[in-house]
Amino acid sequence: MTQTHLGTALITGASSGIGAVYAGRLARRGYDLVLVARNRERLAALASRITTETQRNVEVFDADLGDKDGLASVEAKFKQDATITLLVNNAGVGTHTPLADSDVDAMSRMIDLNVTALTRLTYAAVPGFLSRGKGAVINISSIVAIAPEMLNGVYGGSKAFVLAFSQSLHHELAGKGIRVQAVLPGATATDFWQTGGLPLENLDKAIVMSAENMVDAALVGFDRGELVTIPSLHDASKWDDLEGARRAMSNLLSTNTPAPRYAAPR
Repeated sequence: MTQTHLGTALITGASSGIGAVYAGRLARRGYDLVLVARNRERLAALASRITTETQRNVEVFDADLGDKDGLASVEAKFKQDATITLLVNNAGVGTHTPLADSDVDAMSRMIDLNVTALTRLTYAAVPGFLSRGKGAVINISSIVAIAPEMLNGVYGGSKAFVLAFSQSLHHELAGKGIRVQAVLPGATATDFWQTGGLPLENLDKAIVMSAENMVDAALVGFDRGELVTIPSLHDASKWDDLEGARRAMSNLLSTNTPAPRYAAPR
């Protein structure tokens, strides 16, 4: 077991699934932990196990990030705890239900958690990271960020925000000692599917990765300094081609005249 102390990692959605795996892996790497989720009992059980296995300090922080007061309490934690060096924005919710069949209030709550909470926690963390000249943010997005047709449109849109937000943050902060990574998991064996109304057993096993394998792959990408990590994508050149085309086109998107194809017919 490593004796290196890397500071404190604050992980949202930490009581199960991807968040719980990140907690165990990061503790073994040398981080103390702040584990954030709604279910205090599950958090406490996880914290006890991690402390026993790694002897790291683990703080349990039960909060509902979809609630304004709960979110504010976690935001305040960054001002109170200067040891935090890593934020893992993992909390999120999704659904496979088509937009027309979805409840709009549920979709708004999805945006509150997937977009607003992630944004506000990042804003809470970054000033301290900047003042100390170091820190990292890992944002859990999804492959639907680049393949939005796969699932519900609001879910896809929320995860596209996470990807774009991460890319912009990297552009702003990379030269200031702040690391940013967006992780785009495919189907992962967690409670996500049951919660979203599609039990895991209904998915093709060939497309489902374990949470342990997903997190381990994501951490390899983090160690390599990747901005975007797609654990399931075997041919990395496909992402390089897509990103290269986007960057090449970005310089052509703003001109003082419309493209000729949009000329009004005479």
